[in-house]
Amino acid sequence: MKRAIVPALAAGILALTGCTTTVPESSPAGDSSFASTEGITRYPITLDNCGKPYTYTEAPERAVVMNGGSVGEVSSLIALGVGNRILANAQSYGFSDVPGRAAAIAALPTGGITYNSMQDIPREAMLAQHADFVLSTGGGGFAADHGFATREQLAAAGANTYVPHTNCGASGAVTGTPSVDDSYTMLRDLGAVFDVPGRAEQLIGESRRKIADTVAAVAGAPKKSVLLVFPGMGMGDAGDFSAIAAGGIWNDIIDKAGAVNPFNRTDGTTFVTISKEQLAVTPIDGVIVVNYRNPDIDAAARRILDQFPQWNAAKNTTYVALSDSIYLGPSNDIAVDKIARLVHPEQF
Repeated sequence: MKRAIVPALAAGILALTGCTTTVPESSPAGDSSFASTEGITRYPITLDNCGKPYTYTEAPERAVVMNGGSVGEVSSLIALGVGNRILANAQSYGFSDVPGRAAAIAALPTGGITYNSMQDIPREAMLAQHADFVLSTGGGGFAADHGFATREQLAAAGANTYVPHTNCGASGAVTGTPSVDDSYTMLRDLGAVFDVPGRAEQLIGESRRKIADTVAAVAGAPKKSVLLVFPGMGMGDAGDFSAIAAGGIWNDIIDKAGAVNPFNRTDGTTFVTISKEQLAVTPIDGVIVVNYRNPDIDAAARRILDQFPQWNAAKNTTYVALSDSIYLGPSNDIAVDKIARLVHPEQF
């Protein structure tokens, strides 16, 4: 991957005036069904983010989205119907679980920026954009020692900044126990900031309803063990198995789907390396492979399954390829549904 994937989770909200909302990507930004709910934010509003207050006197018009190995932030802006406010976007997976989203992301302006060694936006290039709003996946995106513009420098240049609250640390490490609610928090925050609170609330409401339907469908079914792996991220002798999901929003998604992650960690560890010997004795009922620019994700899944013929997942070729829905963002309901159907097909 271009940079270590850090699951982007949502930023905290404080003192927001007005309500919150959202539209599906298939709905036009000017859909009359949302007209009466938008344009109701009463500026100035103050958003508490990573322990500091940020005041907005108007909706941003020149947003820059940093990379950070995420698409949660840019996907949220697109889903909210404010993609036309993006001046430069550095986020892209090349694939999406939402029809049309990958193309929508690819069509966004990039600002003509030359990225640094972490495939992100260096200080000078960032300041040259004259943004009024900058989104980073984690606090490390504003670390001076990594060559990035700091939040203080951007504030002095007239830009507010935003980081998902569980990634506020300078290293970008996950803190707390990420959940789907963090995706909703980010949608509400951005909905308020960009004066589309009605769209945020609709997105959240639709997601809650779909997830509730899936949870109800698998209620009472035995929990299935699923492996979440990132083919192609592996390094060294462990290969694919040095990029196995541990702590992250995906554990809440997996739980809602009626499954468990046998390698779940609650100490802030995002990825773990698991030996083939340990994997061989771990019961696995289903495999989730994350697609990041993989030319043949199905072949990658089969390669993993072929190494462990004793798994139920291998015996039944039980795997699913997911992309952005497994992370923070507006589409977690898709991942919940697909994982549930993978391991509990009899319930649907």
